[in-house]
Amino acid sequence: MVNNVEDIVIDKNTIEEDVLKYWTIRTPSFSKVRENELMGDIGKGWQFALRSTLPFNRYRKILDVGTGTGFFSVLLGRNGYKMTGIDITPTMVEEAKREARKFKVKANFLVMDAQKLEFEDGTFDAVITRNLTWTLPDVERAYKEWHRVLRPGGRLINYDANYANALRQGDVSRTKTGEKKAYGHEGVTDKMQQINDEITLSMSIGDKDRPSWDKECLEEIGFKRVFIDMDEAETILGLKSDPAAPMFKIIANK
Repeated sequence: MVNNVEDIVIDKNTIEEDVLKYWTIRTPSFSKVRENELMGDIGKGWQFALRSTLPFNRYRKILDVGTGTGFFSVLLGRNGYKMTGIDITPTMVEEAKREARKFKVKANFLVMDAQKLEFEDGTFDAVITRNLTWTLPDVERAYKEWHRVLRPGGRLINYDANYANALRQGDVSRTKTGEKKAYGHEGVTDKMQQINDEITLSMSIGDKDRPSWDKECLEEIGFKRVFIDMDEAETILGLKSDPAAPMFKIIANK
């Protein structure tokens, strides 16, 4: 495994391996960002939003896809939800386990490909994910898998943004707030940012008109009552929201 960002060369033929290498290197700084969110007002905002969309009496068993360092799993796990978090990056999964222990949360974390889930049909009440689909080579395949593992009446919540469009327009922020208040791209070197941007522009999803494309794709797969919210994430993030790449929320029901 490459442990130096200078050695990463983005190639569409090996893009999944390249993404894994990048996020392995970025794990330490990313962990600081998410932990800072978890302990602050942003974490409280996410918690309120998720609990409002996922009433505990209906959506208790949840799959957190692309869990990273376990942000959503810890956030909901400490509210009693039964959480399973998966990520393709082993270092992220290990960090998620440490975060769960730190916050005394019971959650199950596994190394797994979001596009090829190792769960039986109808296993979960809900699937949640944040800032993942822009990194996937085959988003439609992932959506089909998430639909498959949801029980009838289950719910998908996907938070993401059209980062590729913002990059092409040359208008994207690199939010940093300092080591004690880590956020966004804190700890990301210029070379790491270059690799991040190359990954963003290499993904076919970056050519889509999002989130309209997502809605159409989800409906074709069989999701019902697909709803797009362009305001909630901005309210949660406040001034840290990126106006060039506003985060959208998609709710879809099986």
